[in-house]
Amino acid sequence: MGKLITTTKPLIFQSKLLCFSLLYLFTTLFLALYTILSQSKCLFRSSPLDPIQDPLFSYPSSYGEHKYAVSTTRSTCTSPIFFSDYMDVVKEIKNLIKDSSSAEESSALRYMQGNAESFGGNLSTKARFSYFDHQIDNTQVPCGFLKKFPISDSDRIAMEKCEGVVVVSAIFNDHDKIRQPKGIGGKTVEEVCFFMFIDEVTMKGLEDHGMIGRESREHKIGVWRIVKVAKEELYESPAMNGIIPKYLVHRLFPNSKFSIWVDAKLQLVVDPLLLIHSLVISQNVDMAISKHPFFLHTMEEAMATARWKKWWDINALKHQMETYCEHGLQPWSPSKLPYASDVPDSAVILRRHGVGSNLFSCLMFNELEAFNPRDQLAFAFVRDKMKPNVTINMFEVEVFEQLALEFRHNLKNKRHESLLSTSTRTKRAHPGFLYVNATCCSKCQKYLLTMWDQSNH
Repeated sequence: MGKLITTTKPLIFQSKLLCFSLLYLFTTLFLALYTILSQSKCLFRSSPLDPIQDPLFSYPSSYGEHKYAVSTTRSTCTSPIFFSDYMDVVKEIKNLIKDSSSAEESSALRYMQGNAESFGGNLSTKARFSYFDHQIDNTQVPCGFLKKFPISDSDRIAMEKCEGVVVVSAIFNDHDKIRQPKGIGGKTVEEVCFFMFIDEVTMKGLEDHGMIGRESREHKIGVWRIVKVAKEELYESPAMNGIIPKYLVHRLFPNSKFSIWVDAKLQLVVDPLLLIHSLVISQNVDMAISKHPFFLHTMEEAMATARWKKWWDINALKHQMETYCEHGLQPWSPSKLPYASDVPDSAVILRRHGVGSNLFSCLMFNELEAFNPRDQLAFAFVRDKMKPNVTINMFEVEVFEQLALEFRHNLKNKRHESLLSTSTRTKRAHPGFLYVNATCCSKCQKYLLTMWDQSNH
């Protein structure tokens, strides 16, 4: 008789607890590795092959330019963006700039000239809306500058000499820190202009930190040329003064062909030439802007603005929304595609300067002067009503979070904060907030019912 052959399991498989432990360990490691890799998949080749390694500016330790960074919460990316070779991008943009000059002169907008009490003319609703249709019309468009923009002649000349790509930001009331962009190539410093607009309060803070000389007439901090604005001749609201370089960049830099607006709370970490090429040129659009991380409909943003006291006059917010509803504002729906949302995150705006983006910017500025500087509230109305249509690449939020680092605003001076609070106390909505001529309900009733009906399906 043959021997009975018996086999035994390896020791590792004899313990169920050990097997489950190993399975859990390997699963956890796999998920952790996937999460780490997913964070960088939103950007492919996000910097040149030879990014500048040396600091662009040596900050004093007292300034704290890297304090209070805001962490991002998204660990995955569903819509990555791709970058072409850096040197190829530099050459292509330089060629586009050369070829665009003569073609754009014949189709350029004509702007309203004259003098007014306010920088934008403080136009009536009827007057503002009359300029939305600009298809076969050579009418002069109101676009600010009905008062002189109070900067020095040397700054004005430098701005006019910027003929390619310009990156623009602004700090008023010392609200933020000046931060240098990261991950930029050597050619970018030569080809791109960087301008930071500030007021007297911000200037004094920079002087106190020893970052600029008190006697100098021209100032530069790293890549940023500093432009002092005499805000006393503009608007009482610092936020509204910041709207001028944000939306009238094509007028401040009349010879530039592309621009990037960056809120001063952000630090760019991707080369601006790569951004312009990937998000605007490659997509063949007039503008690129991120979708809002939470809201889809304009009214959602309006409610949040009132709820979180982002603007102090609630009745004025109501009047603004009712004006837009009365003149055709609709909730977002798939019929509005390719516009992916009605609410942007406007902290970063990329533009190709042309009729589409320039007209949009002018119309936006007029609405912001008429109501308030909360630009997300006017965005969809202007975009949907203007003719010709503006083409916009509304990219995903996770892409936006990879383009820039966000920092908290500076802590407010207690004396300044108390003065501000006494002059702009929040105005509560009057008792008839939902009624018009004692009849329920407001002019936005149809909008709200449609929006809520969509949210329930």
